[in-house]
Amino acid sequence: MQTRLVSYEALSAVQQQQLSDIEVHPEQLPFSGDMHCALNTLLANPSPGVKGFALLADEIPVAFLLLKRPPCLPHWADEHSATLHALQVDRRQQGRGFGKACLLALPAVAIETWPQIKALELSVDSDNAAAMGLYLRAGWVDSGEAYKGRIGYERRLRRAFDS
Repeated sequence: MQTRLVSYEALSAVQQQQLSDIEVHPEQLPFSGDMHCALNTLLANPSPGVKGFALLADEIPVAFLLLKRPPCLPHWADEHSATLHALQVDRRQQGRGFGKACLLALPAVAIETWPQIKALELSVDSDNAAAMGLYLRAGWVDSGEAYKGRIGYERRLRRAFDS
C-alpha cells in the first residue's frame, strides 16, 4: 500500500468528500476533535498560518492533520516552529500504521510548506497514553513541562529538524 501526505488544496473534489467521512473513536474526540471541527478551522476563516494535510493510502484519505504558524500559533509554541493539531486517523483504519506514516512524512511536508521553521511542536494530554507512545516512538521529545489544558494536564513535545 502506497501512502503520501498531501496538502488539502492538492486533493481532488472526490478526495475532499472522502476526507469528510473520516471518523475517530468516540473516546478520542476530546483529544483530536472531529473532521467537521478540523475542516471548519481550515476553511471557515482561511489563514496562511493554518494548513491542512491528508494522508492518502492508495489515493484514499485515511488521516488528517493541521499545522499552524503565526499568527495562529498557540501561546506555548516557539515562533520558529509549526504546531501539530487535530491528528485524526479514521477509526476503521487505526492500527495499520497510518498515524506513524503521518508523523514520519510530516517533517518534509512542514519544511516544504514553511522553509524557515526549525521544529514541530505539539501539546498532548498526559493521560492519552496511545498518542504519547506514538509521538515518542516517532522521535518527538517530551519537554518535561506539563500545564493545565482543556481536559487535564498537557505535555509539550518537540520534533527538531536536523540542521
